[in-house]
Amino acid sequence: MTGTKRGGSFYDAPQVAERYLGHRHSGASSPNHVMEEPAFLEELGEVTGLRVLDLGCGDAAIAQVLLDAGCRSYLGLDGSAAMVDAANAALCGTAGRVEMADIEDFSAPPSSFDLVVSRLAFHYVEDIEPVLAALHGCLSPGGRIVFTVVHPVLTSHDSGVRDKRTSWVVDDYFLQGPREREWMGGTVTWFHRTIEDYVVALTRSGFSLSSLRECAPCEARFAGDADELARRLRVPLFLLLSGMRA
Repeated sequence: MTGTKRGGSFYDAPQVAERYLGHRHSGASSPNHVMEEPAFLEELGEVTGLRVLDLGCGDAAIAQVLLDAGCRSYLGLDGSAAMVDAANAALCGTAGRVEMADIEDFSAPPSSFDLVVSRLAFHYVEDIEPVLAALHGCLSPGGRIVFTVVHPVLTSHDSGVRDKRTSWVVDDYFLQGPREREWMGGTVTWFHRTIEDYVVALTRSGFSLSSLRECAPCEARFAGDADELARRLRVPLFLLLSGMRA
Protein backbone atom coordinates (compact mmCIF):
# COMPACT_ATOMS: atom_id res chain seq x y z
CA MET A 1 0.00 0.00 0.00
CA THR A 2 1.86 3.05 -1.27
CA GLY A 3 2.52 5.74 1.32
CA THR A 4 1.48 3.64 4.33
CA LYS A 5 3.88 3.68 7.25
CA ARG A 6 5.01 0.30 8.44
CA GLY A 7 3.52 -0.99 11.66
CA GLY A 8 6.41 -0.36 14.01
CA SER A 9 6.42 3.39 13.35
CA PHE A 10 2.96 3.70 14.90
CA TYR A 11 4.43 3.03 18.35
CA ASP A 12 6.87 5.91 18.05
CA ALA A 13 4.04 8.45 18.01
CA PRO A 14 3.93 10.56 21.20
CA GLN A 15 2.57 8.61 24.18
CA VAL A 16 1.40 5.65 22.08
CA ALA A 17 4.04 3.21 23.37
CA GLU A 18 3.34 4.22 26.98
CA ARG A 19 -0.41 3.76 26.55
CA TYR A 20 -0.01 0.47 24.76
CA LEU A 21 2.35 -1.06 27.31
CA GLY A 22 0.12 0.13 30.15
CA HIS A 23 -2.84 -1.55 28.49
CA ARG A 24 -1.02 -4.76 27.60
CA HIS A 25 0.36 -5.29 31.09
CA SER A 26 -2.75 -4.34 33.07
CA GLY A 27 -3.53 -7.76 34.51
CA ALA A 28 -7.07 -9.17 34.42
CA SER A 29 -8.38 -6.16 32.49
CA SER A 30 -5.95 -6.84 29.63
CA PRO A 31 -7.19 -9.27 26.96
CA ASN A 32 -3.54 -10.01 26.18
CA HIS A 33 -3.05 -11.32 29.72
CA VAL A 34 -6.24 -13.35 30.01
CA MET A 35 -6.59 -14.65 26.42
CA GLU A 36 -3.62 -14.32 24.07
CA GLU A 37 -0.72 -14.99 26.44
CA PRO A 38 -1.96 -18.22 28.07
CA ALA A 39 -2.81 -19.76 24.68
CA PHE A 40 0.56 -18.66 23.28
CA LEU A 41 2.58 -20.06 26.19
CA GLU A 42 0.69 -23.34 26.10
CA GLU A 43 1.32 -23.69 22.39
CA LEU A 44 5.07 -23.02 22.70
CA GLY A 45 5.79 -26.14 24.71
CA GLU A 46 9.42 -27.08 25.37
CA VAL A 47 11.98 -24.46 24.29
CA THR A 48 15.15 -25.77 25.94
CA GLY A 49 18.14 -25.37 23.66
CA LEU A 50 16.23 -23.57 20.90
CA ARG A 51 17.43 -20.51 18.99
CA VAL A 52 14.44 -18.16 19.05
CA LEU A 53 13.54 -15.30 16.72
CA ASP A 54 10.77 -12.92 17.81
CA LEU A 55 9.34 -10.68 15.06
CA GLY A 56 7.58 -7.50 16.13
CA CYS A 57 8.77 -8.20 19.65
CA GLY A 58 7.59 -4.94 21.23
CA ASP A 59 9.10 -4.61 24.70
CA ALA A 60 10.19 -8.28 24.47
CA ALA A 61 8.17 -9.25 27.53
CA ILE A 62 8.26 -12.89 26.41
CA ALA A 63 12.07 -12.95 26.20
CA GLN A 64 12.75 -13.48 29.89
CA VAL A 65 10.17 -16.27 30.01
CA LEU A 66 11.92 -18.03 27.13
CA LEU A 67 15.39 -17.49 28.57
CA ASP A 68 14.30 -18.76 31.97
CA ALA A 69 12.85 -21.83 30.24
CA GLY A 70 16.27 -22.62 28.77
CA CYS A 71 16.21 -21.36 25.19
CA ARG A 72 19.70 -21.21 23.70
CA SER A 73 19.37 -17.67 22.33
CA TYR A 74 16.77 -14.95 21.82
CA LEU A 75 16.77 -12.30 19.08
CA GLY A 76 13.92 -9.81 18.92
CA LEU A 77 13.23 -7.49 16.00
CA ASP A 78 10.92 -4.48 16.05
CA GLY A 79 10.37 -1.46 13.83
CA SER A 80 9.73 0.94 16.71
CA ALA A 81 12.66 2.76 18.30
CA ALA A 82 10.64 3.24 21.50
CA MET A 83 9.93 -0.48 21.76
CA VAL A 84 13.52 -1.46 21.00
CA ASP A 85 14.77 0.87 23.74
CA ALA A 86 12.28 -0.57 26.24
CA ALA A 87 13.18 -4.13 25.26
CA ASN A 88 16.94 -3.70 25.51
CA ALA A 89 16.58 -1.98 28.88
CA ALA A 90 14.59 -4.97 30.14
CA LEU A 91 17.08 -7.48 28.69
CA CYS A 92 20.23 -5.77 29.96
CA GLY A 93 22.52 -8.39 31.47
CA THR A 94 20.75 -11.34 29.84
CA ALA A 95 21.53 -13.50 26.81
CA GLY A 96 18.74 -11.86 24.84
CA ARG A 97 19.04 -8.94 22.46
CA VAL A 98 16.74 -6.81 20.33
CA GLU A 99 17.47 -4.98 17.08
CA MET A 100 15.49 -2.39 15.16
CA ALA A 101 14.19 -3.75 11.85
CA ASP A 102 10.93 -3.97 9.94
CA ILE A 103 9.30 -7.38 9.62
CA GLU A 104 8.99 -6.94 5.86
CA ASP A 105 12.79 -6.62 5.49
CA PHE A 106 13.73 -9.73 7.46
CA SER A 107 16.15 -12.26 6.01
CA ALA A 108 18.58 -14.75 7.50
CA PRO A 109 20.66 -17.72 6.32
CA PRO A 110 19.14 -21.22 6.30
CA SER A 111 18.92 -23.00 9.67
CA SER A 112 19.59 -19.79 11.65
CA PHE A 113 16.73 -20.45 14.09
CA ASP A 114 14.73 -23.32 15.57
CA LEU A 115 11.64 -21.38 16.65
CA VAL A 116 10.05 -18.23 15.27
CA VAL A 117 7.45 -16.40 17.33
CA SER A 118 5.42 -13.30 16.63
CA ARG A 119 2.77 -11.85 18.90
CA LEU A 120 0.20 -9.45 17.47
CA ALA A 121 2.40 -8.08 14.71
CA PHE A 122 1.54 -9.76 11.39
CA HIS A 123 -1.72 -7.83 10.96
CA TYR A 124 0.50 -4.77 10.41
CA VAL A 125 2.08 -6.47 7.38
CA GLU A 126 0.48 -5.82 3.99
CA ASP A 127 1.86 -8.88 2.16
CA ILE A 128 2.41 -11.71 4.59
CA GLU A 129 3.41 -14.54 2.25
CA PRO A 130 6.94 -13.25 1.47
CA VAL A 131 7.53 -12.81 5.20
CA LEU A 132 6.39 -16.35 5.97
CA ALA A 133 8.51 -17.70 3.11
CA ALA A 134 11.58 -15.93 4.52
CA LEU A 135 10.86 -17.39 7.94
CA HIS A 136 10.46 -20.87 6.49
CA GLY A 137 13.85 -20.48 4.82
CA CYS A 138 15.64 -19.43 8.01
CA LEU A 139 14.34 -22.30 10.16
CA SER A 140 16.15 -25.55 10.77
CA PRO A 141 14.43 -28.77 9.64
CA GLY A 142 11.62 -29.48 12.07
CA GLY A 143 11.61 -25.84 13.16
CA ARG A 144 8.35 -24.17 14.16
CA ILE A 145 6.55 -20.87 13.86
CA VAL A 146 3.96 -19.74 16.41
CA PHE A 147 2.19 -16.43 15.89
CA THR A 148 -0.86 -14.51 17.01
CA VAL A 149 -2.80 -11.72 15.32
CA VAL A 150 -5.85 -9.64 16.12
CA HIS A 151 -8.80 -11.86 15.25
CA PRO A 152 -10.33 -11.23 11.80
CA VAL A 153 -13.69 -10.60 13.47
CA LEU A 154 -12.13 -7.40 14.84
CA THR A 155 -9.93 -6.39 11.92
CA SER A 156 -12.88 -6.55 9.51
CA HIS A 157 -14.66 -3.51 10.95
CA ASP A 158 -14.11 -0.67 13.40
CA SER A 159 -17.23 0.05 15.44
CA GLY A 160 -15.82 3.34 16.71
CA VAL A 161 -16.69 2.35 20.28
CA ARG A 162 -13.79 2.97 22.66
CA ASP A 163 -15.35 1.97 25.99
CA LYS A 164 -16.44 -1.52 26.99
CA ARG A 165 -18.49 -2.78 24.07
CA THR A 166 -21.82 -4.56 24.36
CA SER A 167 -21.99 -5.67 20.72
CA TRP A 168 -19.65 -6.33 17.80
CA VAL A 169 -20.13 -5.70 14.08
CA VAL A 170 -18.53 -7.86 11.39
CA ASP A 171 -18.55 -6.23 7.95
CA ASP A 172 -16.68 -6.62 4.64
CA TYR A 173 -15.26 -9.80 6.12
CA PHE A 174 -14.19 -11.39 2.83
CA LEU A 175 -12.51 -8.25 1.51
CA GLN A 176 -8.78 -8.35 2.26
CA GLY A 177 -6.98 -5.08 2.74
CA PRO A 178 -6.10 -2.13 4.97
CA ARG A 179 -8.38 -0.91 7.73
CA GLU A 180 -7.63 2.40 9.44
CA ARG A 181 -8.85 2.99 12.97
CA GLU A 182 -8.28 5.17 16.01
CA TRP A 183 -6.39 3.16 18.60
CA MET A 184 -4.21 4.00 21.59
CA GLY A 185 -4.50 7.70 20.84
CA GLY A 186 -3.37 7.45 17.22
CA THR A 187 -4.47 6.31 13.78
CA VAL A 188 -3.27 2.80 12.97
CA THR A 189 -3.49 0.66 9.84
CA TRP A 190 -4.25 -3.03 10.25
CA PHE A 191 -4.43 -5.38 7.28
CA HIS A 192 -7.52 -7.54 7.38
CA ARG A 193 -7.42 -11.21 6.36
CA THR A 194 -9.85 -14.03 7.03
CA ILE A 195 -8.85 -17.08 9.05
CA GLU A 196 -8.72 -18.97 5.77
CA ASP A 197 -6.36 -16.36 4.30
CA TYR A 198 -3.90 -16.85 7.16
CA VAL A 199 -3.99 -20.65 6.84
CA VAL A 200 -3.48 -20.51 3.08
CA ALA A 201 -0.57 -18.08 3.43
CA LEU A 202 1.08 -20.34 6.01
CA THR A 203 0.76 -23.52 3.95
CA ARG A 204 1.73 -21.86 0.65
CA SER A 205 4.94 -20.75 2.37
CA GLY A 206 5.90 -24.37 3.00
CA PHE A 207 4.67 -24.90 6.56
CA SER A 208 2.42 -27.71 7.67
CA LEU A 209 -0.34 -26.40 9.93
CA SER A 210 0.03 -27.87 13.41
CA SER A 211 -2.41 -25.75 15.42
CA LEU A 212 -5.16 -23.17 15.05
CA ARG A 213 -6.59 -21.57 18.20
CA GLU A 214 -8.88 -18.65 18.96
CA CYS A 215 -7.43 -17.99 22.42
CA ALA A 216 -10.47 -18.55 24.62
CA PRO A 217 -10.16 -16.76 27.98
CA CYS A 218 -8.23 -18.51 30.74
CA GLU A 219 -10.48 -18.41 33.80
CA ALA A 220 -7.58 -18.70 36.25
CA ARG A 221 -6.23 -15.31 35.13
CA PHE A 222 -9.33 -13.27 35.99
CA ALA A 223 -8.67 -13.10 39.74
CA GLY A 224 -12.29 -14.05 40.43
CA ASP A 225 -13.80 -11.29 38.29
CA ALA A 226 -16.82 -13.18 36.95
CA ASP A 227 -18.22 -10.18 35.05
CA GLU A 228 -14.99 -9.63 33.13
CA LEU A 229 -14.77 -13.35 32.36
CA ALA A 230 -18.33 -13.33 31.03
CA ARG A 231 -17.50 -10.35 28.81
CA ARG A 232 -14.42 -12.04 27.38
CA LEU A 233 -16.36 -15.21 26.60
CA ARG A 234 -18.54 -13.31 24.12
CA VAL A 235 -16.26 -12.72 21.14
CA PRO A 236 -12.85 -13.93 19.89
CA LEU A 237 -10.16 -11.26 20.05
CA PHE A 238 -7.09 -13.21 18.92
CA LEU A 239 -6.13 -15.86 16.40
CA LEU A 240 -3.15 -18.19 16.94
CA LEU A 241 -1.52 -20.31 14.24
CA SER A 242 1.37 -22.71 14.53
CA GLY A 243 3.25 -24.37 11.69
CA MET A 244 6.20 -26.68 11.22
CA ARG A 245 8.92 -26.86 8.62
CA ALA A 246 9.49 -30.36 7.25
